[in-house]
Amino acid sequence: MNHGLKMSAALIGLLSGLGCSTTTTARLALPPLETVSQVEVERYLGTWYEIASFPQRFQRGCTATTATYTQGDDGELVIVNRCRKDTVDGPEDSAMGRARVVDPSSNAKLEVSFFGPFWGDYWIIDLGEDYEYAVVGHPGRDYLWILSRTPAMDDAVYDAVLQRLVAQGYQTERLVRTPHE
Repeated sequence: MNHGLKMSAALIGLLSGLGCSTTTTARLALPPLETVSQVEVERYLGTWYEIASFPQRFQRGCTATTATYTQGDDGELVIVNRCRKDTVDGPEDSAMGRARVVDPSSNAKLEVSFFGPFWGDYWIIDLGEDYEYAVVGHPGRDYLWILSRTPAMDDAVYDAVLQRLVAQGYQTERLVRTPHE
């Protein structure tokens, strides 16, 4: 397990807890980030492939990235993030974390933690009707992940997601596609 990945995830939680999302949103004059109206947690469980994301230090060198969500015994979700370092055939790196729902009316606002008591915002802001894709963001627009149940996403679906992200105030030119093959 990559301890640098865990420490960086902890930093996300710390920064979110200190109100950086509010500062960023105010500084950029962005409207509040909108989430999807409802998430069925049971349908969200399973493995997601990262299609694209904003580059983050804690993911440096990662390719073929996946996130697997399972239900924990304590009501929280267990997350295992995996990636291959430097190439799709490189050594596997992983980090285990947890997530908790903070808005039970929609289940769309969660917090994640990969290190101790530090939690970061994890908001589901777009979701396919059949849970074939999901988009996870941060209220300050600092983090963004486009996820799919398969290692590839149809170009038309991807383009439509990008249009909705622009409408939410995201700088989609920052997105980097994640190779899987």
